[in-house]
Amino acid sequence: MEVDRKLLEHVAELARLKLSEAEINKFLPQLKEALEFFSKLNEVNTNNVKPSFQPVEIRNAMREDKEEECISQEDALSLTEHKKDGYFKGPRAV
Repeated sequence: MEVDRKLLEHVAELARLKLSEAEINKFLPQLKEALEFFSKLNEVNTNNVKPSFQPVEIRNAMREDKEEECISQEDALSLTEHKKDGYFKGPRAV
């Protein structure tokens, strides 16, 4: 895979990131290094190895359902400036 400026800009666009020129110059070698590291995994012989979808067995994942005090709506909204009519205000969907 060719890791270049165009790929980095495409990934940033998909992640909805606006990168400055300095950030592009900083992150491009880091992206190359990370992808090179993961490409080394292709060299590992995985013949006759069963896939492991859950490497650590989960036991007793259930907890007792206890009623606890909840944060108030006023407290939840106290640290944001993006609120309207007692709710969090998000970006327009349409």
